[in-house]
Amino acid sequence: MKPGVGVIGLGIMGSAMSANLMRAGYRVIGYDLLAKRRQAHRRAGGDVAPSCRAVARGAGTIVCSLPSSDALLATATELAAARSEDRPRHAPRPQQIVVETSTLPIAVKQEARRRLAACGTTLLDCPLSGTGVQARAKDLVVYASGDRRAYLRAVPVLEAFARAHYFVGAFGAGSKMKFVANLLVAIHNVAAAEALVLAMKAGLDPALVVKVIGDGAGSSRMFQVRGPLMVKGDYSDAMMKLEVWQKDMTIIGDFARDMGCPTPLFAASAPVYTAANAIGRPHDDTAAVCSVLERMANHHRKRSA
Repeated sequence: MKPGVGVIGLGIMGSAMSANLMRAGYRVIGYDLLAKRRQAHRRAGGDVAPSCRAVARGAGTIVCSLPSSDALLATATELAAARSEDRPRHAPRPQQIVVETSTLPIAVKQEARRRLAACGTTLLDCPLSGTGVQARAKDLVVYASGDRRAYLRAVPVLEAFARAHYFVGAFGAGSKMKFVANLLVAIHNVAAAEALVLAMKAGLDPALVVKVIGDGAGSSRMFQVRGPLMVKGDYSDAMMKLEVWQKDMTIIGDFARDMGCPTPLFAASAPVYTAANAIGRPHDDTAAVCSVLERMANHHRKRSA
């Protein structure tokens, strides 16, 4: 059995990473505020911790997958407190590494880094590229940034849940890379929906369109991943919930404005996501933008039973 790894946040991404870590032979100590997620983690074969502090006491490397800035700062405070409480003031402490995978403002991650550094814990900024389905299939890419030596120590853990990982520079560079990646995801997802609605209006079989276009120059990873959901018209099994994606869209927009960089295509895609939320789909997958465009096109199709 490999050393214990902590996972804080057992939602779509966190539970998928936990499952792959366990398949790789790690003992995974998981924690989530929601009892149903803790129970699911236990059923999957993981150990459940009663708090973030308990995770800190049982794992040298901790992976965080959190939904908000407040959640990250609260987690950092709890982890730092656990380290401070459990070690004599002048005794050497083994290095602890926190791999932060969430998409959050860089300033928030910097503050979490400061809180953890005060107790000798190293925070790495390591956002992920990939959906929940990709996470379950170990098809994630990690954009790692921060202390390079800590990154090298964390590599075995990264390789247990990701297809690839890249060290992209100083702390914060990983988030910048993720913002660029998600800008493209936002555009490509709406573009895929727009293309499929046009195809359906033209009388083409959408399943055939996904197969044929997906094999040609007009394809994208989002067309391949989310096209099948758009064909079914069922977005309830979310790879990325619209309400969470709206948070990411806001972060990317703020970042682009701070950089003084125009993003006209990204800006054009944003209202489609807002509309999908407005028609009551916050818990659906972001592929639900297809339903918005279908309404705009006055296109009605029969749903499979």
